[in-house]
Amino acid sequence: MPRAKSSIVKRKRHKRVLEMAKGYRGSRGNLYRVANETVLRALAFAYRDRRRRKRDFRRLWILRISAASRAQGLKYSEFIDGLQKRHISLNRKVLSQIAVFDPDAFEALTSLVLQKESDDGR
Repeated sequence: MPRAKSSIVKRKRHKRVLEMAKGYRGSRGNLYRVANETVLRALAFAYRDRRRRKRDFRRLWILRISAASRAQGLKYSEFIDGLQKRHISLNRKVLSQIAVFDPDAFEALTSLVLQKESDDGR
């Protein structure tokens, strides 16, 4: 049985890794061994950060909603609780966009929540 040579497969693998490492600085973009380490690490970070991005955006939305609701005299938790009691189901992304781009509509939402709290107090 003849010896299996890996030249075609090897070249293909090297080309793929070096293509992914295009634009990297110094030998990281030119030499396979260094480029391979860097590409593997970059792919691991990309995988991790696709999940982290979701957390980061949720935190940002909550911060925006919290700031806008405090300006209206409500804590974030009270605001969200009031919306749920009113059966207003808007997700945090939409609420933050309303808070940033349409403060009048957000004020109307907070007034609904405050109105509900005053109704419960009777």
